[in-house]
Amino acid sequence: MRAEIRIVSIEATILDLPTIRPHTLSMVTMSRQSMTIVRVRCSDGIDGLGEGTTIGGLAYGPESPEGMKLTIDEYIAPLLLGRDPTRVQATMDLVRKAVKGNHFAKCAVESALLDCQARRLGVSMSELLGGRRREKLPVAWTLASGDTAKDIEEAQALLDRRRHKDFKLKIGVKSIKEDIRHVAAIRKALPDMASVRVDVNMAWREREARNAIAALTDAGCVLVEQPVCGVAPLARLTRGSPIAMMADEVLVGPESALEAVTAHAADVFSIKIEQAGGLFAAAKVVAIAETAGIGIYGGTMLEGPIGTIAAAQLMAGVKDLQWGTEFFGPLLLTEEILATPLDYSDFELTIPNGPGLGIELDEDRMAFFVRGRVRKTISIAG
Repeated sequence: MRAEIRIVSIEATILDLPTIRPHTLSMVTMSRQSMTIVRVRCSDGIDGLGEGTTIGGLAYGPESPEGMKLTIDEYIAPLLLGRDPTRVQATMDLVRKAVKGNHFAKCAVESALLDCQARRLGVSMSELLGGRRREKLPVAWTLASGDTAKDIEEAQALLDRRRHKDFKLKIGVKSIKEDIRHVAAIRKALPDMASVRVDVNMAWREREARNAIAALTDAGCVLVEQPVCGVAPLARLTRGSPIAMMADEVLVGPESALEAVTAHAADVFSIKIEQAGGLFAAAKVVAIAETAGIGIYGGTMLEGPIGTIAAAQLMAGVKDLQWGTEFFGPLLLTEEILATPLDYSDFELTIPNGPGLGIELDEDRMAFFVRGRVRKTISIAG
């Protein structure tokens, strides 16, 4: 009879990694990325990894790396120690019942449990999420320096290297007239093979957004992401928009996705596994979007390699990925924490084929960037 497998430790560690340049959004400018790395260890010797990462700490959303670590250390880990890690959904049901909200922290723990189970079975994590339809994902790049000349130079260099051909521009900090000039200049400077989209991060009012969308259309923009706050105003803009409208911040799980579909609030959903509350919840959002005929886009919280590949494992199974993904987070970092770096080439990210996430950490490099170089581990005897 097989010995019962149980969770023997859950470790949450914060890493602080420098970025290649400042990353400017409508609400914050990032100069580094901080991520909470979760490692689940099981009594059969299997380990699994997960990641919780936010954009700009608490400026973007309700969770921070520090808050995620606290939630995992003090609430989730004690609840799960000694539990059966092979029953991932049942285990996460316990977490959802005991811990309200905290989608990012839950996603990190769930990803680590799925990584464990897939490694245990010797299969890729994507097989636990319905199976793969593709081995590579198209990846857009976000131009967020705020400087037109720098953004054009950056985009052209990436096109020459065949790393990205779809570009998302972060706008909303400057006046609308300045933003339109910025977008138009970049679109004009790039070849026809490139596409230009914009992300406003809810910075506009509805009336000004309507006029801005018309101007963006004339400038050659093909998609506008979350220009306003709320489902109702986004739906009104979508009904009158000549170009695709994408929902992002309003999508915080399956229930909100159903609300957005019912309101006809968007043409495309930006699906983020952390924002949705985990891989299983994000899979439900995918299913809702597919059923409603809504386009699917793999969104990012600028995760590092662990969170990026967890999301890629889900997107590998999406049937129609017309709008691609923006899984460029690891490329924004100056430092590598994987033993084998991810493969970004020919405008796509290759999804690792190994068991679980298919990636391995460079433990020495990771240890170097641990905040305070001190780890806190909650564990029981194995």
